[in-house]
Amino acid sequence: MCNLYHMSPRDDFEIYVRRHLGKLWLPEAAPAGIKPTVGPFDTGLFLRSDGEGGAVGEFGQWGLIRPGAPTRKDMMQPKTVPGKKPPAPRPRSTNNCRTETVATSPTFRAAWNEGRRCLIPATWYQEPNWETGKNIWWQLRRADGLPWMLAGIWNTWTDPATGEIVPNFTMLTCNCDDHPMLARLHKPDPKLPADKQDKRAVVHVEPEHWATWLTGTVDEARALIQPAPVEVFDQADAVKTDELLARLV
Repeated sequence: MCNLYHMSPRDDFEIYVRRHLGKLWLPEAAPAGIKPTVGPFDTGLFLRSDGEGGAVGEFGQWGLIRPGAPTRKDMMQPKTVPGKKPPAPRPRSTNNCRTETVATSPTFRAAWNEGRRCLIPATWYQEPNWETGKNIWWQLRRADGLPWMLAGIWNTWTDPATGEIVPNFTMLTCNCDDHPMLARLHKPDPKLPADKQDKRAVVHVEPEHWATWLTGTVDEARALIQPAPVEVFDQADAVKTDELLARLV
């Protein structure tokens, strides 16, 4: 799963997207105070279908809001332990969504089943590597320097207190246990074998598939859900970690 990414600057993807989709409408200005590095519940940019073969850029909350939720952050009541002070409620993590359950999850199913798919432009996204015994953050970039277009779904939510309409989105994830590079990321569960870890990866959509992702059928969209090939990735952080591991031998 991904909990931090760097939003691609407009100049890095505008011409790129127009070349492949023909039409792209973007907001004239970003919301005040927006940060280029986006974490859960921050504001990021996503691209959705315009209904006519092109795309519309929209700023929204990174973290899908459950339909009917009373607040933007869907608070989760933690388990209580007898004799101890109850812990404070914490927001449910909705910035990533498992593709295996997207069609049935109460938070995500309406957006998925009704075809509200989007692309999320990212210069890099961050994942942890634990092979040295300590967490080393990898910033995953494309080898060709182009931005990622990460697969997501989007929705709108109306604040019951103010009437404000809040766009929101999430990134889809798939299993990557067999991927030669991505399987190296995330802390392994020592109780599980290597092929049963259920390591997760976000999904990149290549330009020739953007139109299908945005407007195709559910079955056509599902066929695009897979980890990006190794050769697409810049290997700089992997090489640095390999050098560290070599020194530990």
